[in-house]
Amino acid sequence: MKSHSIGVFDSGFGGLTVLKEITTRLPEYDYIYLGDNARAPYGCRSFETVYKYTLQAVNWLFNKGCFLIILACNTASAKALRTIQQKDLPAIAPNRRVLGVIRPVTEIIGTLSSSGHIGILATAGTVKSNSYLLETAKSFPNVTITQQACPLLVPLIENNEFDNEGAAFFINKYLSELLQKDQLIDTIILGCTHYPLIINGIKAVLPSHIKVISQGTIVAESLDDYLRRHPEIENQLGKNHKRSFFTTDTSEMFNDLAELFYGENIFSEHAEMEM
Repeated sequence: MKSHSIGVFDSGFGGLTVLKEITTRLPEYDYIYLGDNARAPYGCRSFETVYKYTLQAVNWLFNKGCFLIILACNTASAKALRTIQQKDLPAIAPNRRVLGVIRPVTEIIGTLSSSGHIGILATAGTVKSNSYLLETAKSFPNVTITQQACPLLVPLIENNEFDNEGAAFFINKYLSELLQKDQLIDTIILGCTHYPLIINGIKAVLPSHIKVISQGTIVAESLDDYLRRHPEIENQLGKNHKRSFFTTDTSEMFNDLAELFYGENIFSEHAEMEM
């Protein structure tokens, strides 16, 4: 019986922008979203801590019946995904899969730019991991990747302070620093799932020739392709259009802000997890 859900995990709210794109492209499947809001943000945490928290979330989602999990968090994808795939999955769930949001982007990143010079806006943790550089080099060794850490953007977004002069100041600051590093950049990737909420503010201060691309659409297209290529996974998935949302923080707090990211009213449940 096909009854398993697709799990989508993020440290907070940002993964909802990815889930929205996925459910728009693949609406028939059942989805469970988990936000670890009680311990967010992950961007400033160590590799060991992010791995520990992410593995806890993966196990929680497996226990909820998920057969495939998307780490819709760049920091978790950068700091925990490879270890979970190589070390943990063979032991705890060899027939299930955990995927991230960085590789789908880097597999096509070279086709997105005319100049071959691409900028990445991301959290400090994602930048420090160098995951975008390492993964891009595998497929497009001639593409130049320039990274810019934006440590204050996630707190501004999650505190609903992203549409004011303070946020505009930091957006301009980070973009100026990025473009000073490489003036040939013609494409900027939003390497954090929160950043689609400020995409208009980003575009407003950039020259018209620079494209800004968020990950959600790319990840949704990649997942669609993955399911077509892996019928042994696809055949396990329920197709009842179910959507369930969980948070490690209070449901009231989550519901209020989640609508900004998902675009619809959300009614979540509290997820118990060892803190």
